[in-house]
Amino acid sequence: MEDKKRTKKNLLYFPLGTVGRDMVYSLINSYLLTFVLFTHTLSGAQVAAVTGIMIAARVFDALNDPVMGNIIERTRSKYGKFKPWLLAGGLSTSVVIVLLFNVQLQGWAFVWFFALMYFAFSITYTMSDISYWGMIPALGSDADARNQFTSRATLFAGIGGVLASILIPMFSTGQTAIGGSTAVAYGRIAMVIAVLSSLFILFTLFGVRENREAVPAEKKKERFSLRQVFRTIARNDQLVWIAVIFLIQQVGNGLVGGGIGSTYIYFTFGYDGGLYSLFTMVGMFATAFLMVFYPAISRRLHRKKLMGIMAAFSVAGYGLMLVCLPVPGNGMGKFGLLTVGFMLSNFGQYCFYLIMMISIMNTVEYNEYKFGTRDEGIITSLRPFITKMSSALIVALTSASYLLFGVTGYTNQISDLEQQCAQGLLTEEQKLTEISSVIFGTTGGRYSGVMAWQSTGLLITMTVLPCALMLLSYFLYKKKYRLDEEEYDRICREVGRL
Repeated sequence: MEDKKRTKKNLLYFPLGTVGRDMVYSLINSYLLTFVLFTHTLSGAQVAAVTGIMIAARVFDALNDPVMGNIIERTRSKYGKFKPWLLAGGLSTSVVIVLLFNVQLQGWAFVWFFALMYFAFSITYTMSDISYWGMIPALGSDADARNQFTSRATLFAGIGGVLASILIPMFSTGQTAIGGSTAVAYGRIAMVIAVLSSLFILFTLFGVRENREAVPAEKKKERFSLRQVFRTIARNDQLVWIAVIFLIQQVGNGLVGGGIGSTYIYFTFGYDGGLYSLFTMVGMFATAFLMVFYPAISRRLHRKKLMGIMAAFSVAGYGLMLVCLPVPGNGMGKFGLLTVGFMLSNFGQYCFYLIMMISIMNTVEYNEYKFGTRDEGIITSLRPFITKMSSALIVALTSASYLLFGVTGYTNQISDLEQQCAQGLLTEEQKLTEISSVIFGTTGGRYSGVMAWQSTGLLITMTVLPCALMLLSYFLYKKKYRLDEEEYDRICREVGRL
């Protein structure tokens, strides 16, 4: 009875702890590059330096995960091994994001400060992330309980991420920007998210009780080096293929949300964060549908057949987005086509993501069948590793497209106007009028406006490239990934798991 009561309480307080953390992740992962470009005047070399810093830090972050996991495993304190790192990582991350979004620096001084803060974020957020998710085995000793904790935490993480994705652009750009300036708005948003993140962590720190007595009786968590990680992955051919396929799909899937989507909307429909919030919200509706109904759908359709159907949805969605090209003007009809197209493409892409997640986990039994060991710790560590590597590639592709299509020439002008407004040199109304002139041009004035080929280039980058990568991942999955439902069940019978 006591265990059931504790589990019920933990199922409430543990998931709440990640809502604020994932708002932080959304702020950094989806909006940091947009913040940098629209609030700082940077040369091409400085943009390239910022891009290099983000790529290097994300690769470092991916490699740091197993190291942090081993440090946490060796921690001994009266508060357990997870909560000290969760507290330290959560509070230090809040400090880092407040500094990153509020320090007034420009040029190379900002680039050096950005490097320091971004690498600091990679370390502090990893402390929080690894300790939070690593706590699950200490909250329940049976598979059903752990599945409940994982699913609920994933749901609440999604809530935090979606809320941030919708509200951040709404209150940082255009007429609804907090403080009348994007630079001021991001600074205040970062402070609000920092406070919320720290408050939500308190639910886990003070509301959750670990079952520490049961932990020693369990199989000791494997401590592994990077050499062991790569050796285990390299010998499992199905894991290698699904890792490559997943990486390809994730790069394409993340291009719209990595900054290109918001920039295209601002350049085509106007400098209005509310429009991008609406675009994101409608697109996320498909994700919410799959989170609820995917288990029922997967019971009726085999994964490869389901992927074929979802590929068709995505291709139709990307095609609908491309229909915007010949449509003149910037009316709501054109915006509606773009948004509905994104919803359909996101519907297919998110289903691909869920199938990839399951496919990675199924290689555990394949590993046991081939080599006699499950190596769950190493195999499950591959998902966050791929996610972080794909985010590094997304940053590289996004920045390359910005430089190729001359985006920074306009963002620098917008940044200058934002800074003048923040300093009180322009009113908010004057700033918005000037920014509109930068984007759409003025007859006989000093602003030429965004050229058609530049916005077209952004649209093609966020449609054709993701569609091509998705189709490549689909064909590779069909040809190279052999662990379909029948083969997986056969392997499970061979190793005694069925």
